[in-house]
Amino acid sequence: MSNRNRADLLAAVTVAARRQHAAYALFNQAMADRLGLHPTDLQCISLLGLEPGPLTTGEIAKLTGLTSGSATRLVDRLERAGLVERRPDPHDRRRSLISLTARRSPEADAAWDAPGSAFAQALDDFTDDELAVVERYLHRATQVGSEQAERLRGR
Repeated sequence: MSNRNRADLLAAVTVAARRQHAAYALFNQAMADRLGLHPTDLQCISLLGLEPGPLTTGEIAKLTGLTSGSATRLVDRLERAGLVERRPDPHDRRRSLISLTARRSPEADAAWDAPGSAFAQALDDFTDDELAVVERYLHRATQVGSEQAERLRGR
C-alpha cells in the first residue's frame, strides 16, 4: 500500500475516472464510426441488450436521456438499419415495444471481438475481492451519473 492519504487517493481516483470516461467516449465514437452508426444509436443498442425485455420508445427516451421525439427518430434509424424491431404492446395497442432483432449483424459482432477481449484482459490480474470493489464502484458511479444528468436537465 502506498503512503498516500485519503484525500490524495480520492483525487487520484477522480482523475483516473475522468480519464477513463474520456477514453470510453472516444472508444464509443470510434466503434460507432466503424459500424456506420451515431454514438447515441450504438449506446441505445448496447443498453437494449442489457434489458431483460423489450422497451417502449418512452422508456428508451428515459434510458438515453433523449426527448420523446428524438427517441422516436433514433428507433426509426435503428429499425431502418435492421437492428431493432417494433411489435405491438399486447397490453396497450397505442404503444409499441422495441427490441433488438434476432439476427445480429456479423460485422457488428466482429467489431466487438478485439475490444471485448481487451477489456476482459484488463481485468485478468484483479483478485475476486478487487473485482467486487470495481463492480460496486461502477454501480455507484452509474447511479450518481444518472442522478447528475437528471439534475443538469432540470428534472
